[in-house]
Amino acid sequence: MAFLAMPQPYDFEISTERFRAFGPDLANLWHEGGLHRVVGGREVRIEPTPGGVAVEPFDDEIEAEVAALLGLPFDLDGFARWARRADPVVRRLARALAGFRPPLAPGPFESLVTSISAQQVSLFAAFAIRNRLIERYGKRGEYAHSFPARERLARAREDDLFALGFSRRKAEYVVGLARSDLDLEALASLPDEEVKARITAVRGLGEWTADWFLARHLARPKAWAPGDLGVRKAVAAFYGDEDIHSVVQRFDPFQNVTVHYLLTGARVLG
Repeated sequence: MAFLAMPQPYDFEISTERFRAFGPDLANLWHEGGLHRVVGGREVRIEPTPGGVAVEPFDDEIEAEVAALLGLPFDLDGFARWARRADPVVRRLARALAGFRPPLAPGPFESLVTSISAQQVSLFAAFAIRNRLIERYGKRGEYAHSFPARERLARAREDDLFALGFSRRKAEYVVGLARSDLDLEALASLPDEEVKARITAVRGLGEWTADWFLARHLARPKAWAPGDLGVRKAVAAFYGDEDIHSVVQRFDPFQNVTVHYLLTGARVLG
């Protein structure tokens, strides 16, 4: 297996906890201590090893996707230095979750469809519905499945997605996004507000979806989703009745990473 170095400290198990917290994720499947994902038609296994992760098979395309999946774009060295001067909650979380690196959705289409599936339902329900979509339209590897290609979902019927558990409206949104002329690859080169403007111009994609795209696909440092119920609950768990915007403003310029530490801390620290 090839070696991919990860900035230390790095805790593989807690960094991939989100892929197990709400049930199996067929696109990022945990199996016997490692994570499986289909990249370019090949199933890739990622497992921890001293100093980083072992990846098999391995080439430039796989390296780029695994690096994104494991959150390498985040500046955690800068976050760690900043956290030492932050408030007591952040300092405690940074120590308790040392080695946690938030994962990212490597593909822009995958990121947006994932958000559509999670609109106004529990994440357990969202994972189950999304898994049925992946089984129906993705390609199966030995364990994991590829996330469905945009071109394949553009040919899907809304009734077919409804049969998988999507609401009528969400089925319309997914198919509409797949058929839209939105250049997803071009979004990475745009500033945050322009990204949000282009995403929210597509039917069914609101500010909440755009916020998570910035946070969980583009890894923009100040991005977070103030309208997300899970975020609001996590902030309340650590900060009580304080105004959420006032709290997160104190996290500047590491709002994205800090909010992910709150979300993960609320799940794993009890």
